[in-house]
Amino acid sequence: MLIVMENHATREQIDRVVKTIEEMGYSARPMPGETRTTVGLVGNDGRVDSSRVESLPGVAEVIHVSKPYKQVSREWKEKNTIVSLAPGVEFGGTDIVIIAGPCSVESEKQIVEAARVVRAAGAGALRGGAFKPRSSPYSFQGLGKPGLEMLALARRETGLPVVTEALDEEGAHLVAEYADCIQIGARNMQNYSLLRAVGRINKPVLLKRGMAATITDLLMSAEYILAEGNTQVILCERGIRSFDTLTRNLFDLTAIPIVQKLSHLPIIGDPSHGTGLRDKVIPMARAAVAAGADGVIVEVHPDPDHALSDGGQSLFPDQFARLVTELRAISSAIGRDVAPAPEFAGAGTAAGARA
Repeated sequence: MLIVMENHATREQIDRVVKTIEEMGYSARPMPGETRTTVGLVGNDGRVDSSRVESLPGVAEVIHVSKPYKQVSREWKEKNTIVSLAPGVEFGGTDIVIIAGPCSVESEKQIVEAARVVRAAGAGALRGGAFKPRSSPYSFQGLGKPGLEMLALARRETGLPVVTEALDEEGAHLVAEYADCIQIGARNMQNYSLLRAVGRINKPVLLKRGMAATITDLLMSAEYILAEGNTQVILCERGIRSFDTLTRNLFDLTAIPIVQKLSHLPIIGDPSHGTGLRDKVIPMARAAVAAGADGVIVEVHPDPDHALSDGGQSLFPDQFARLVTELRAISSAIGRDVAPAPEFAGAGTAAGARA
């Protein structure tokens, strides 16, 4: 339920609405806008007596949110949420942000070289897995904490904010110490204890759609994070399982405009996992941007043929550079721009040594 205040509602009137909601046993979320304030009632079980707040001074109207995902919906917040990873690296605005890097952190040399390559080509953020959930227990599982330390080094060397995955609550707190954005992978999209945990951490979250999840499932998972107080969530379409054996997944481009209609949260595309094949990544990245995605996350490796994970879907550096050029052209055609890499004064300086 949303309580819309009058244009000239006073601070005291807003506080009274908040107090009344809390007296009713619910939580209140004041949301100041450009012309008026709305107050969201959180924890609505369908039995709220709206008459108690409708009659309060300064209340213009009460809106009952019909979607099962409340805070994620456009009904709750009409204006796009902007999620910032670093100055100039923002999702949800007019700029399109490219996140790029290897599937896994393999060594200090590899991740720093990858970071330099993707920054030079025009990426706005660095991806790389320190913790890797793999289908086989015998596959490379990532370097763990040393991998996070290498990602932090790559950030100091290039100025790129870091996006990396957490697998559990303990790992989420560790990732938050080293990275700028906590990724929740497809396998953990409905790990509700983990979603609640990252909702209590003051750090942006990249939430990937599960392999068999509906769009509503994705939005409901995001609701878990927002319900804990963290509104800085980026959604990600990364492909879903289908009956076709010629592709690893079905990269569901229709999810992008559908999510943008239903939710105020930004959404990006992951053509690397969405297709699983290098020669399909570039055309589907182009398609995602054309469909209106707020960004793409692409796997790029300095030497894909010797990658420890997902080498077959990782772009070579020259392929990635061409892709960025193409994405800039597509962005321009639809009235948007590819965000440039964040400003960076160089390693060892105050601007470049953010840990």
